[in-house]
Amino acid sequence: MTGDEYARAVGERLRRIRVARGMSLGDVQESSGRLWKAAVVGAYERGDRNITIARLAELGEFYGVPVAEIIPGDGAPASRTGGSRRVVLNLERLDGVPESDRDPLRRLVASIQERRGEAGGRVVTIRESDLMPLALLYRTSPEGFARKLEEWGLATEAEPA
Repeated sequence: MTGDEYARAVGERLRRIRVARGMSLGDVQESSGRLWKAAVVGAYERGDRNITIARLAELGEFYGVPVAEIIPGDGAPASRTGGSRRVVLNLERLDGVPESDRDPLRRLVASIQERRGEAGGRVVTIRESDLMPLALLYRTSPEGFARKLEEWGLATEAEPA
C-alpha cells in the first residue's frame, strides 16, 4: 500500500468515527473550540493531508477513540470482512427499535457502557465478544444480529478491528 492509500484508509476511518458520533465537520470545529478546523479535518478524512501520530492521538482523544482503532492494523483499508467485527451503535436512534426488542437491547448496552465506564454516551461500540450474547438473546447469529441492527438504523459503522 502506498503512502497516499494509507492516508486515505486512515481518513476513511476518521470519517466513519465522526459520522458515527453524529457530527458534521462544522460540529467538530465548534465542539473543539476551533482547535480542529473543519477544512483540516476534512483534508485528513480525504487523505489529502497527512496527519502526524501526535495529532492523530489528539483527534482520537477528542472523539474518545484510541489510536489503535483509527490506524489500519494490516495496512489495508477497513472493510466489512475478516478480523474482529465491531459495530458502532447510534444510541440516539434506539427509540426507533420495535418496543419488544428495545428494552433487552437497552439493558445490555447499558451494561456494556457501565463495564467500560462509558455511561451516557451517544454511541457504543459492540465488540465481537458482545455480539454473540446479543445474537443469542435475539435468536439469531452474530451476522444476523448485525444485519438487524442495520435494519433498525442503529449500526452506524461495522468493520473489523
